[in-house]
Amino acid sequence: MTRLNLVLLAAVLGSAFYLVHLQYESRRLYVAMDRARSLSERLAADHEQLVVQKRAQATPARVQQLAVRQLQMRPAHPGITEYVALPAAAGADGVASGRMQVLQGPVQKGQP
Repeated sequence: MTRLNLVLLAAVLGSAFYLVHLQYESRRLYVAMDRARSLSERLAADHEQLVVQKRAQATPARVQQLAVRQLQMRPAHPGITEYVALPAAAGADGVASGRMQVLQGPVQKGQP
């Protein structure tokens, strides 16, 4: 009878220790999940803020201002524009001539 009591006592103690271990593990996982959720919310807020900043940086007026100030670019006008015509169609032997015509200035209706 005492042997049966000792076996039952060992089983009860074993299950009690296992229960304590499971509760500890459950609390640890809950804390980790809560930290991950708060990190996720913070990262989502940071992402939204970066998207807003990106939109502000990419406005056409800002891009033009940076192009003029930092890259010394200027608006294109017909006096400085070069027009390049496509090469002529392939000759009778099937080989393109490779010549290209470069026109300076604006192309008018009467010009090819």
